[in-house]
Amino acid sequence: QVQLVESGGGLVQAGGSLRLSCAASGRTFSNYTMAWFRQAPGKGREFVAAVTWNGDNRNYADSVKGRFTISRDIAKNTVYLQMNSLKPEDAAYYYCAARGLPIYSDYVDEYDYWGRGTQVTVSS
Repeated sequence: QVQLVESGGGLVQAGGSLRLSCAASGRTFSNYTMAWFRQAPGKGREFVAAVTWNGDNRNYADSVKGRFTISRDIAKNTVYLQMNSLKPEDAAYYYCAARGLPIYSDYVDEYDYWGRGTQVTVSS
């Protein structure tokens, strides 16, 4: 059974940094795309960043380009989201997702597995 478990959320001041982690288990992810999405109160879930498990391709939402970096540690079966220069509008629940194809997508419905999320709060 595939499990994705997020950690690393918390409260940070605007301009600060956080690193989110997503521990993946339950299968081999070698042909998967791993992604981060976020959802703020009253809003839909939106794409943040994605990386293919082999690390060849990374994609970012325009709103986080230059500030966020997605990476993965194959040995630890973990995906990370380094978030720098955080803004109040980055506050949301952040979700890790896995898609069973090595092809990037920013559509929620095209991801097969989801974690339960970790909350990020940014104070101004």
